[in-house]
Amino acid sequence: MTESRIGFIGVGLMGHGMAANVLRAGGGLAVIAHRNRAPVADLVGQGAHEAKTYAELAARSDTIILCVTNTPAVEQVVHALRDHLEPHHLIIDTSTSDPASTERLSQELQSRGIEFADAPLTGGAQQAAEGVLCAMVGARDHIFGRAESALSAFCSSVIHFGPPGSGHRAKLINNYLVMAMVVAITDTYRVARRADVDWGKLFGAMKFGSNYSEALRRILEPALEGDFDGYKFTVANALKDISYYTDFADQRQLTSDFAREVERYLEQAVADGHGDLMLSRLIDPASGDSHA
Repeated sequence: MTESRIGFIGVGLMGHGMAANVLRAGGGLAVIAHRNRAPVADLVGQGAHEAKTYAELAARSDTIILCVTNTPAVEQVVHALRDHLEPHHLIIDTSTSDPASTERLSQELQSRGIEFADAPLTGGAQQAAEGVLCAMVGARDHIFGRAESALSAFCSSVIHFGPPGSGHRAKLINNYLVMAMVVAITDTYRVARRADVDWGKLFGAMKFGSNYSEALRRILEPALEGDFDGYKFTVANALKDISYYTDFADQRQLTSDFAREVERYLEQAVADGHGDLMLSRLIDPASGDSHA
C-alpha cells in the first residue's frame, strides 16, 4: 500500500480508526472536514492531508472510502464527488446502505468509467482502531483485488460476495440476526429484572449454554458494573438497519412476522425518545418499559 492514494470521507467513531490504520499501513491519506474537528485534527497530526473541497480530495486520491451514516448520505456524497472523478477512481462505500441504491450508483458511475464497490463492515469502533474488521464486499471481479488492497489496511478479513450490491445484501442479513439477538437480550433482561431474577447469576449461568454470544457479553458485562453503554450502536441506527433489511426482504417477499416484531420493538424505543441511546441502554431500568 506504500504507493496508494486514499481519500476518506466520514472520520467519525468508526472512520477515524479505519483512516488511522490507512496511515499506519503507509498509504497517502487525504481527509475532508467533519463536523467534529477532533478526529480530523488527530489524523492531520499523524500525516494526513486535509482537503478543503471534494474536488481537492478527488485530485489527491485514486481510491475514495466512504464511512457515512445512511443511504441518503452516501448518495449525497457520491453526487457531490461525481463531476470531480476520473476513470481511474474507485469509490468504496463501507456504510450499511440500501442495496438497490448501491446498484443504481454503481451503474451510474460505471457509465462514466468509474468503479464503485460496497464493503459494509462487521465489528465496531474498537475493531476499527485495532484494524481487525471484516468487510463484506460487492464489486466487479476485476476490481475486487484493488478494493481488497485498500480495505486490508483496517480489515483482517475481506470477503467477496459478488457484484456491486451483494455486500450490502449480505450485511443486511447479518444485521437482521444481530438486531434480533440484541432485542431478545434486552427484552430477556427486562423480564428478569421484573421477575426479581438476579442479573449476575443469570449471566453467569448463560455463559455455560447456547445463549452465550458476543452480543450478550458486550451488553451484560458492562451493565453488571453499572455501565449501560457497552454495546456502542445507537437505537436509531439499529432501526435504520432493520428498516433497510425489511425493505430489501419485502422486495423479495421474504419478510417474516418475526422481523416485523424486531422492527416494531425498535420503532417503539425511538418513539419513546431513546433513538440517541446505545442499544445496551434499553436494559437500563431508567429507560422505561413502554417499548417492550
